Amino acid sequence: MRNSRPGRQLWRGAVVLSSVLALSACSWFSKDDDRYAPAPLTDYAPAMSVRAVWSQSIGSGSGLGFAPTVIGDAIYAATPDGSVGKFDLQSGRVIWKSKAESKLSAGVGSDGTTTAVATPSGEVIAFDDTGKIKWRAKATSDVEIPPAVGYGVVVVRSGDYRIQAFDAQSGNRLWSLQRPGPALALRSAAQMVMAEGLAITGLPGGKMLAINVASGNVQWEGTVATPKGASDLERLTDVVGAPRLAGPLLCAVAYQGRIVCFDVTQGGRPLWAKDFSSSSGMMVDDRNAYAPDQSGIVSAFALDNGNNVWKQAGLKNRKLTSPAILGSAVAVGDYDGYVHFLSRSDGRLMARLSVGGGAVVSPPQSTQQGVVVQTGNGNLVLIGTN
Repeated sequence: MRNSRPGRQLWRGAVVLSSVLALSACSWFSKDDDRYAPAPLTDYAPAMSVRAVWSQSIGSGSGLGFAPTVIGDAIYAATPDGSVGKFDLQSGRVIWKSKAESKLSAGVGSDGTTTAVATPSGEVIAFDDTGKIKWRAKATSDVEIPPAVGYGVVVVRSGDYRIQAFDAQSGNRLWSLQRPGPALALRSAAQMVMAEGLAITGLPGGKMLAINVASGNVQWEGTVATPKGASDLERLTDVVGAPRLAGPLLCAVAYQGRIVCFDVTQGGRPLWAKDFSSSSGMMVDDRNAYAPDQSGIVSAFALDNGNNVWKQAGLKNRKLTSPAILGSAVAVGDYDGYVHFLSRSDGRLMARLSVGGGAVVSPPQSTQQGVVVQTGNGNLVLIGTN
């Protein structure tokens, strides 16, 4: 059914509808209803000093399917206009820039040797580490989350709920795995991760899979959240952001679902789970898990038991990204081009910086040099401390 054109168009319409409902609820209410209005920027007592170390243009535009990838001392990034590049982490210097010769819907994934992006038609394009196109291959459907690259393979998750792997050198398809999907799926900044020879991905419907990248066999399957409700909209329960690893824990968060940490040393059983709904994702450090809920209220949960450590409601309805770590702070981008820094210990606002360029929708990336932010107009900015 999903392969037929009418069904395909209906499914894509459902994805767009769910995105509008989840992320733009304020448009459904009158101007006199300020429940969904973004919180204004408030005064605070600065507790850290941040600055833009450098800024460099990638190309034009941004989107939910785009996230910079940091490998060693290099950043790989792409923009919807087809621009793909490698940049020096310390200086922002362009190491190479290329064109995919088509519009892009997702990127990038890289292991420092192969860098992959995807087009709206499901074409996967791989570059070598000089910026030359190595191969082009076709996924079974559109690809709207960044490919994952590692262990000699390029893995993509397509809109028909298939996860497919391609040989990183030749582009030959190695395996394909499909899971049944719900009628509606949230369009969000989802990501896959590679670890221990596994591709780890969340799925619409609240499931998370760990797949052996060599064979395509599912090594573990866990439930982040279970859909509830009578309508398809009420049952919209998708894993968002990137799965996060913290020692023996594998953590994830879902829209209209839960935030949960699994203990991989105990067969992947849930160590703790809390009812929660996020449309952007989460981050972990050695003590806490951090996530903004769908209203922009940021919470910290203790990694060992899930107890709530703090909540920060001062950024409500500012359409926050998933968090990144910078020193003693967690950083989140917002709809107006600001990056906010909250104390990891108590959630108080410590600093804020405008990176410009419109809404920050790509997840910021933590590095040893600072936080890398991809702006709404297609720039990379490294934010560091003074």
